[in-house]
Amino acid sequence: MSPLEPPRARRVAVLGGTRIPFARSDGPYATASNQEMLTAALNGLADRYGLHGPGAVGEFVASAVLKHSRDFNLARETVLGSRLDPRTPAYDIQQACGTGLQAVVAAANKIALGQTESAVAGGADTTSDAPLGVNDFLRRILLEARRAKTASARLKALARIRPAHLVPDIPRNAEPRTGLSMGEHAAVTARAWGISRRAQDELAATSHQRLAAAYERGFFTDLVIPFRGLERDQNLRPDSTPEKLAALKPVFGTDHPDATMTAGNSTPLTDGAALVLLASEEWAEARGLEPLAYLTAYETAAVDFVHGDVTDGADGADGLLMAPAYAVPRLLERTGLDLADFDLVEIHEAFASQVLATLAAWEKRGLPPVDRARLNATGSSLATGHPFAATGARIVATLARQLAEREGPGKGLISICAAGGQGVTAILERP
Repeated sequence: MSPLEPPRARRVAVLGGTRIPFARSDGPYATASNQEMLTAALNGLADRYGLHGPGAVGEFVASAVLKHSRDFNLARETVLGSRLDPRTPAYDIQQACGTGLQAVVAAANKIALGQTESAVAGGADTTSDAPLGVNDFLRRILLEARRAKTASARLKALARIRPAHLVPDIPRNAEPRTGLSMGEHAAVTARAWGISRRAQDELAATSHQRLAAAYERGFFTDLVIPFRGLERDQNLRPDSTPEKLAALKPVFGTDHPDATMTAGNSTPLTDGAALVLLASEEWAEARGLEPLAYLTAYETAAVDFVHGDVTDGADGADGLLMAPAYAVPRLLERTGLDLADFDLVEIHEAFASQVLATLAAWEKRGLPPVDRARLNATGSSLATGHPFAATGARIVATLARQLAEREGPGKGLISICAAGGQGVTAILERP
C-alpha cells in the first residue's frame, strides 16, 4: 500500500461484554463510586477473557455522565486500579446517554483503521453518589478569598458568607436550555404522537417479562457478574403486567388531564457499569476467541428540541429524545438496508412513550413497522434500569450475544436517544 493511500477498514469484532447488575438509586451501590463500579466490570472482563498480560488490551475508552472532580481521568484511573496492564492507554468520552455506545464507536474506529488491535469500551454512572456543586455565591466568595493578598482581605471576603450560601447545588435531570426534565420533555412528545397509556404499560411489562425469561434460561451467565450482593438487576419485576402498571399514578406531564407517563413505564434512576471487548479478527483468532458479531456501521443525529419540542403547536418530530428518528433512516440509506432486514432491534427504553414515538416516527418516514417479537427481545432499560454511560455497552454486548445464539447469519440495529436532543445508532452483524 502506498503511504498516500488511505488504510483499508478492517472488520471490528465484538467478542463479549461484562457488566455488574444494575441497582436502583440509593440502594446497594449507594456508596459505590463510578471508579469502583467500572473497575469491578473491567476486572470481570479481564478475568473472563484473559486480559491480564502486558499489552493485552490496546486501549480503554469509558466515562460517566455524572462525574465528581475525583473522576478526572476516570478511564485511566480505572485501569490503574484494575487487573489490566497499567501501561494500557485510556481516555474519557461523554455524550450523555449515548456515552457507552460512542465509546464503543471510538474504540472500533481505531481498530478498523489498524491503529490498535483490541480495546475495551463502555461506561458507568451512579445517581446515588451524584456530585453536589458548591453554591455559586459561595464559590465566588471562596475564589475571592483565595485571590486575596493579605490575611485581612481574606477574612473580609469570608465574612460575607451567609447561611444561604451553604446550600449546595443539587443535580437536576433537566435540560439547561429549557429547564424541563427529560420526563417532562418525553410527556410533550407522547402527547404530540398520541401515545396511549395502555401501549406504554404493555411495552414496560413486556420488558420486565423478557428480561426475567432471559435470566431464567441463563442468557446473562457470561454477561453479568455479581457485585455488592446483587446477582440480577434490582429493578427487575418478573410479575409485572399491564394491569398492575395501570394502577400507578402519572408522574410526568401532570399539568395535563391526559397524563400517561408513570414510574412504571419510565426508567428509574440507576447505578451500574458495563463494558465491551472489541478486537480485530486477527487478534481474536490468535487468542482462540470467536466473535459474537461485528460492528459494521454507526450514525449520530441531533434535533432542535428547544424550538421543535416545547413551543406551541409542536408536532413531536423534534422532541428531545427523537434524534434516532433521523439517525436510523440516514444509517439505512447509507448502508442500503431496510428495517425489515434486521433480525433484532434494540431501542434504549428511556421511557416507553419514547420507544413508541420513535417507532411511529420511523413509519411516518416510510420505514416498515418493527416486528415486536424482534424488539428488545431480552428486555431493555425499563427492566434493567439505566446508568447513563453504561447503557450503550450493555446493549452492544446483549445484542451481540443474541445474534450469536441464532443459527446462521443475522443483523441487529441499536438505537439510543440522549440528552441534548441527540441520538446514537449502530448496526451489528453476524455473517
